Amino acid sequence: MARMTSMDALETKIEKAQEQVSRTKKQYDAALARLSDLLDKRDALRRDELVKAILKSDKTYEEVLEFLGSGQEEAE
Repeated sequence: MARMTSMDALETKIEKAQEQVSRTKKQYDAALARLSDLLDKRDALRRDELVKAILKSDKTYEEVLEFLGSGQEEAE
């Protein structure tokens, strides 16, 4: 026959589980913030790299825009 767990023991286990969930959520939120920050930094570096490449290019502004927009027309 299964042993009955007392209400106090069950409440204690519930409290511990809630604390663990709270700690895990804080760790998750911190990791998510770090990831978001790193992605923002990567995007900024990519934008800078793209601008530098455009400035070095012998293409005009209009030619660059036309090239970048040409893939969208084919997808539609």
